[in-house]
Amino acid sequence: LSVYDKTGIVEFARELHSLGWQLLSSGGTANALADVGIPVTDVAAVTGFPAILGHRVVTLHPAVHGGLLADVDDPSHRDDLAAHGIEPIALAVVNLYPFESNPSIDLIDVGGPAMVRAAAKNHRHVAVVTEPAQYGEVLSELRRDGAISPATRHALAARAFAHTARYDAAVAAWFAAANPAPVEEQLPERITLQLEREATLRYGENPHQHGARYRVVGERSWWSSAKQLGGKEMSYLNVYDADAAWSLVHRFTEPAAVVIKHANPCGVAIASDIETAYRRAHECDPVSAFGGIVGLNRTMTAATAEALGEVFTEVVIAPDFEPQALEVLARKKNLRILQASAPLRDGRSLRSIDGGVIVQDHDTPSPDTSGWRVVSRVQPTAAQLRDAAFAWVMCAAVSSNGIVLAKDSCAVGIGAGQQNRVDAARIACT
Repeated sequence: LSVYDKTGIVEFARELHSLGWQLLSSGGTANALADVGIPVTDVAAVTGFPAILGHRVVTLHPAVHGGLLADVDDPSHRDDLAAHGIEPIALAVVNLYPFESNPSIDLIDVGGPAMVRAAAKNHRHVAVVTEPAQYGEVLSELRRDGAISPATRHALAARAFAHTARYDAAVAAWFAAANPAPVEEQLPERITLQLEREATLRYGENPHQHGARYRVVGERSWWSSAKQLGGKEMSYLNVYDADAAWSLVHRFTEPAAVVIKHANPCGVAIASDIETAYRRAHECDPVSAFGGIVGLNRTMTAATAEALGEVFTEVVIAPDFEPQALEVLARKKNLRILQASAPLRDGRSLRSIDGGVIVQDHDTPSPDTSGWRVVSRVQPTAAQLRDAAFAWVMCAAVSSNGIVLAKDSCAVGIGAGQQNRVDAARIACT
């Protein structure tokens, strides 16, 4: 037993001991067990070698890895064990230093992953436990059957390799971030991604498709801390559209509201207060707004909630909600209510293709017009220039070919996703 996260380890070890298991441990784990009176053998007593280099080398020894890797069905392996006085190990309980939460050279675990991989490789004879959540299942089988089944050992090994892969991916990403690609390359030669399922969705883009939301391990995301305060479970398109809404509405510093449908805005406005911004955004295209996703970059007020309650809406997302606003929104049982922090997106955008991904920098349009050059004979007024900047920021969120018409910091026409600009302009003008 060698764990950094000691959640439940004392209870787990005590139960193993009561079932007749001999416990071998090291460092802080051994101390934690000995302190509560659980019989445990320190690994140094088995290896005949103390921990050295500030505990960088503790379990990297044939007495440990021979016990983990031995195929006890192989006579030559049994002979080697006997010749060197090595006992086979049937259960390895190991979790790793928390590198993701505090990346540093000292938190790059070496001995832990080595034991996990050795035990997982030899899963026909060794069960490997890498998460406290697995303790209950393992103990249940041991109490019931006196052994851990081959199917469970195989499943635990799969989780173990995922555990070390995730760990190595986090380390690789940290090293890559500290050594960016040369300027002339812009994008790195290799990108290491480790995805972890964070939520199972009601369904995919269509009801017959499965869907789930994953997070990139080691990356910050507003989704991880978002709270759903009401409504049904999120679907694939709910997540897709909510992400688009949250990204767009935070491109504005003034009180802003966006209405999104199929990842395209059908209404965007900024105003002096959030209720006015929402009403103006909805007025851009009330037909398309039906069943849309609403994003606000200010606290939702009761008055705004009343206005939103007049329209069928799938999702509303805001940084906060007044208590009275939540009471109003609660009348709509199916409305999904998300409270979230500001988006953290930066860096690169990835899109899946067959067998890979295509990558580009995130598009971050600036409302700064100081570098713009007027090429028409008619010079824009200051108000027109502000509207042009507003439309420019918004148009980056519209699928090509896209046209945005804006007036008084409000979209008045949007033509999105057309095969030619003429049709996009016609749609925006109707």
